[in-house]
Amino acid sequence: MTNEIIIKILLVTFACYLFVYLTVPIVKKIAEHIGAMDIPDKRKVHKTPIPRLGGLAIFLGFLFGYMAFCQPNDLMNSIFIGSFIIIITGMIDDIKPLDAKIKLIGQFLATLSVVIYGNILLSSISAFGIYINFGIFAYPITIIFILSFINCMNLIDGLDGLAAGISSIFFLTVGCIAVFKSSQGLNFILCFIMLGCCLGFLTYNRHPASIFMGDTGSMFLGYIISIIALLGFKNVTMTSIIIPFAILAIPFLDTIFAIIRRYLKNEKITKPDKFHIHHQLLNMKFSHQKTVRIICLIDALFAFTSIVYVLVDRQLGYVMYGILMLLVLLFVLNTNVVIEHKKSIFEKLKRSK
Repeated sequence: MTNEIIIKILLVTFACYLFVYLTVPIVKKIAEHIGAMDIPDKRKVHKTPIPRLGGLAIFLGFLFGYMAFCQPNDLMNSIFIGSFIIIITGMIDDIKPLDAKIKLIGQFLATLSVVIYGNILLSSISAFGIYINFGIFAYPITIIFILSFINCMNLIDGLDGLAAGISSIFFLTVGCIAVFKSSQGLNFILCFIMLGCCLGFLTYNRHPASIFMGDTGSMFLGYIISIIALLGFKNVTMTSIIIPFAILAIPFLDTIFAIIRRYLKNEKITKPDKFHIHHQLLNMKFSHQKTVRIICLIDALFAFTSIVYVLVDRQLGYVMYGILMLLVLLFVLNTNVVIEHKKSIFEKLKRSK
């Protein structure tokens, strides 16, 4: 890594951090003026109304970073079109909650922009000496890929600083992998633009938060993360496609567990509840800050394992992934994440003491 690259990374990250840091107070006033407020209820953790349009500041920081540090092209135009659709959908939902089907339509239209116009496709994959070309199915597969990231980030956004913290870990990890693999394309610069934006927003969003990112922010972050994942792994192998999912292991596992949980209860998949991983940690009497730190630490361990897997030793990476997955599954099976227990193993241990 040369001094020139280090200076560029620091410049891009700090400039976007400063822009978002200065923009959030303005967005906060706009949110209060138009009524984009998160009102407390029995499912939510906060106790007072809080503005929830913070994702607009992250998006504006993204626009600033691109205009300042990138060259315009058709690919970025398609990403911008999709971003605008996501932001508009999110802003409407943050002002007056939309039906889940309406939000999905907005997400779908945004995804079509990058898939059809930008031609960003997950077109093939190879694993164990077998090469599979998806052909026409590349379009629905890519759409599902992007939608999964959008909705996973949307679901994990339940505590102060959680979604922005996990996103920061993703952008830093993929950015570092790109640097050490000498891959300094669009995905590289976007990582550090978005890292600066997330850190700038976290200044206001860490507990106790004075503003939430809302669906505007969580959906936008999921959208950009999926784009960076596709740009960074164009020559797709089964192992390389695992990396973005592994870095965001907790959001994806939490989403899968939520789907299973609601299916077993005969509930709609979109029905909100208080059985997510972060809710279980709160039920174990961890504070708000400690819960966020624990989840971010676990995600950081998955991210570190991904760096080991890509840059150091794949076999060691497999072992580390396996250990982390076992620990997460042990936690899940002994809490109410999937199935409600009368008493978890953690409560029994606490009583025995």
